[in-house]
Amino acid sequence: MIPGVRVCAVVVNWNGGEENLACIESLLQQGPELERIVFVDNASTDGSLELVRARYPDLVYLVSTVNEGYGGGNNRGLRWALEQGFDAMLVVNNDVVLPPGQLALLVAALSDASVGLVGPRVLKHEDPSRVWAAGGRLTWRQNLTTLRGNGQPDGPRWQATAEVDYVVGCCLLVRRAVLERAGFFDADFFAYTEDVDFGLRAGRAGFRALCVGAARALHKASSSTGGGYNPRRKYMMGVNSIWFLRRWAGPLQWLQFFVFDVLTLPFVFLLEVSRGRGKAAVAKGLGILDGLRGRRIDADMLRAGWSRLW
Repeated sequence: MIPGVRVCAVVVNWNGGEENLACIESLLQQGPELERIVFVDNASTDGSLELVRARYPDLVYLVSTVNEGYGGGNNRGLRWALEQGFDAMLVVNNDVVLPPGQLALLVAALSDASVGLVGPRVLKHEDPSRVWAAGGRLTWRQNLTTLRGNGQPDGPRWQATAEVDYVVGCCLLVRRAVLERAGFFDADFFAYTEDVDFGLRAGRAGFRALCVGAARALHKASSSTGGGYNPRRKYMMGVNSIWFLRRWAGPLQWLQFFVFDVLTLPFVFLLEVSRGRGKAAVAKGLGILDGLRGRRIDADMLRAGWSRLW
């Protein structure tokens, strides 16, 4: 722990049910490193806000009347934390559990002033012996990025600290100065790719991003949008890949994406049909097409029946 560093955690909820309780309880076990928890509710309708309030009345509650998405919800909490003078903010998904002592390891990594973003290695909640992500790399190929170590057995390679292109947004500790220089999450992404964009903007502002391999978190991946390889999630990723390319890519990067992602979609479709997941491959293609047409993600797309694919 760095003496005098004030840390606040931001947890965003949208119909997260009882998963919120496990997340918050794990944060409360981090000890003196964590001074405050801000619970941002994105217009939940499942009673999860009331459930958390009843169990943890001393949290700071920021309640929105509309679903502002990942970026908008976190920005609401981050702005509150900046106004209160906190030095670092822990952005943590409500489907993440942080074992005791992990926050101290992340805070210690900020002792280097050149480091602006840090995160733990993230293990699969259902199988903690396997890595979900040890930070991320930008490839400009399938899905534009890759999660380091995804699906690999946990081991020394992933338990070492490594510099990465971005810290995955499910558990991310950000230095105050990053927000002041690089800005907040881009809420227009709504869901997916915000963390990649944020990491690149932080890098452009002069900050390094680290995966602190000694620290670990457990994550139920993509639970808010159905989890895994599903049509709604793949559609959103398709849309946002185009908006990300518009912001960051040159001609070579656009070419790489179309060769390795778009042109391979027919083959991916045939493979996923054999796995019973053909709709998700179709949704990815439609998302890319809608992104090219200028469509953005919004809360209504989360509704069952918004598309014939979900």
